[in-house]
Amino acid sequence: MSVKLRAPKGTHDLLPPDSEKYAAVEHVARRVFGSFGYGEIRTPVFESTELFSRSVGETTDIVHKEMYTFPDRKGRSLTLRPENTAGVVRALVEHGLQEMPRPIRLWYAGPQFRYEQPQAGRYREFRQIGVELLGVAGSAGDAEVLAMLFRFLEALGFTDLTATLNCIPSGAARESFSLALREHVRPKAASLGPEDARRLEENPLRLFDSKDPEVVSLLRGAPSTLEFLDEESRRHHEELKELLRQAGVRFTESAAIVRGLDYYTRTVFEVASERLGAQNAILGGGRYDGLVAHLGGPPTPAVGFAIGEDRLVSLMTTDARPERPLFWVVPDSKDELAYALAVASELRAVMPDATVESDLAGRGIGKGLSRAAQILADPGRHAQRAGGVRAVLLGSREREDGKVTIKDLATGEQETFPRTELAERFGAARER
Repeated sequence: MSVKLRAPKGTHDLLPPDSEKYAAVEHVARRVFGSFGYGEIRTPVFESTELFSRSVGETTDIVHKEMYTFPDRKGRSLTLRPENTAGVVRALVEHGLQEMPRPIRLWYAGPQFRYEQPQAGRYREFRQIGVELLGVAGSAGDAEVLAMLFRFLEALGFTDLTATLNCIPSGAARESFSLALREHVRPKAASLGPEDARRLEENPLRLFDSKDPEVVSLLRGAPSTLEFLDEESRRHHEELKELLRQAGVRFTESAAIVRGLDYYTRTVFEVASERLGAQNAILGGGRYDGLVAHLGGPPTPAVGFAIGEDRLVSLMTTDARPERPLFWVVPDSKDELAYALAVASELRAVMPDATVESDLAGRGIGKGLSRAAQILADPGRHAQRAGGVRAVLLGSREREDGKVTIKDLATGEQETFPRTELAERFGAARER
């Protein structure tokens, strides 16, 4: 008895129309980010394990227990990327970051991998869309990234957006904050689980990643990151808030946001839509001014964000796919297949934005119309988002006379005219 093969746990296949919805979201990303001058970067899906342990941080959950790590045939330790910023920075350093004109504006889309418990909208293989801006030290860089992010989400139909900001101390100030946080928690350390006890000793900022209600409650009275900022960081944070006000970007502040990666410095943020209820956070990001130098490049300020595309698509209430006129070409029999393929080719030439499908089985007008009616009744299941459905009916008479019969399935209107008029009728309509 054969074994039924399935996708590995925590992964999922994308079939049409879902795959087209993802592609449409990425098309919007390309359009919006491109309008700000950002170009796409594509990095390998696996990298040296050292890259992530050095950049993401040995004490993070990602490095500690979530990475897919394996030796290659020569014994080198490789890891499927759990996030993309480290790979982007590695690529820039390798290809001569210091020679590139500033600022460097990049965006990406692609799969990442983390071994965690799968749940709704969260997978072990998941897709991210992200942005990295390098070479801008001032708060204007943070403001541009957030303003662009809002424009992208609004283009996808999200409303009532709010950014929640925090500022993370760096250097000696970060050490002071970590010490104060540890002192706050230690008197009740006995109530911590093993994982949170490890976080307390290794990196107390990681306690903010905990989902344990006891830890969440304990941190409500904890010291605030904003109380430990040096003057330059405080000025950066205040300038950012003023820039966001002027740009019309709504925001609040929360000292509980630290993000799950050790390379963040100063600005960190999450973006949420109030219409999504309690689980309203869509994405997060922040500034990582020390990462480039830490990975062997010249000191380079940087800021960026990453969006879980799977969750993003699941939260969307609008369809990002562009509407395309649909022509369903129906030969009355196999004898008309060649004529049908020629007519379909001409339709694509005069209407390049349309979807033109042919009934390649030549099953006849009745069955062909039935399939077209199914698309009209439930267009959401079709790979392309249909903006109107027309059946192109081709029998022996049409073939012999060089004509086509086109029926609008929504109105029932039907018209027969010479095939030579396709460009005049539909090409002109397309240009209006």
